[in-house]
Amino acid sequence: MQLILEGVGKSVSGQVHLYPQHLALHPGQVTVLLGATQAGKTSLMRIMAGLDTPSQGRVLVDGQDVTGVPVRHRQVAMVYQQFINYPSMTVFDNIASPLKLSGQADVAERVRALASKLHIDMFLDRLPAELSGGQQQRVALARALAKNAPLMLLDEPLVNLDYKLREELREELTQLFASGDSTVVYATTEPAEALLLGGYTAVLDRGRMLQYGPTAEVFHQPASIQVACAFSDPPMNLLQAQTCETGVLLSGGLGLSLALPLPATAPRDVVLGARASALRVQGQPGDLKLPGVVELAEISGSDTFVHAQTPVGNLVAQLTGVHDFKLGAAISLYLQPSQVFVFDAAGPLLMAPARTGRIG
Repeated sequence: MQLILEGVGKSVSGQVHLYPQHLALHPGQVTVLLGATQAGKTSLMRIMAGLDTPSQGRVLVDGQDVTGVPVRHRQVAMVYQQFINYPSMTVFDNIASPLKLSGQADVAERVRALASKLHIDMFLDRLPAELSGGQQQRVALARALAKNAPLMLLDEPLVNLDYKLREELREELTQLFASGDSTVVYATTEPAEALLLGGYTAVLDRGRMLQYGPTAEVFHQPASIQVACAFSDPPMNLLQAQTCETGVLLSGGLGLSLALPLPATAPRDVVLGARASALRVQGQPGDLKLPGVVELAEISGSDTFVHAQTPVGNLVAQLTGVHDFKLGAAISLYLQPSQVFVFDAAGPLLMAPARTGRIG
């Protein structure tokens, strides 16, 4: 399915939910809508599905204007944050329901194949109430996949699941999307999901689309500070600086020679950006050394996040592995100039690190 939104905007009672924007989905590919809560992701998906009509603009499907055409007349499958299953029907019948409506043959075989891929084949005879939350969400996903709709919309489908289940389902969904023919739109607040799903990413913020393109390109070349912060978890470290003959000058008189030249039109006042994963506690030749004091150290999964007060401001470093840092202890963080972003103080990107062939 080729779905195009032409100048689509949405206002309710004078309040703007979506500013006019253009978006052309790539058929058969995954498009991630990435943004914080109330960025406009759900509003955009409801218009795509036909659940809402835009206040302005048009929705085109394969070149045909379907603006205002209700969802029941569109070939769409949608999965919400809150899983929705038929409580009086078994898992088997829940998954089979769209197949039976479409008159598809080999219903039982198709149901068992989907249930097996989502690891719920042992629950086919149970009712949804007998399952855990994660298992019920898998049933809802299986039913949506069974529909085999040309357009599949998933509105933060994993947000209510625990960490381990989210990790498992992310991997499974990536494989399922790759093996299907549907055009998939996936809304999330988590950059890690966008990177894992690949495809294309649209970054949204308070109803505006900030950037849209191949996921790796948006990650490596964020158009602005807003995009870089939205596509970094934790948010990108931002340091005020001024340009000078040898590179940039940070607070406290710290100088940094940049790996790449800035544009000749670069202003004097700039902002340096460094992702938390770029900061280290072991130095390498050419590193910028940032002495500081540990303010907080938190362990999440297999990473340790260290918050430190330094002469250039508060920084967050993401370190692989589990580390023990005492609050108030001295610490030195190190940063390679080749991993620094430079933005105009007004927001636009001036320079990005050279691509290494690896997302991270």
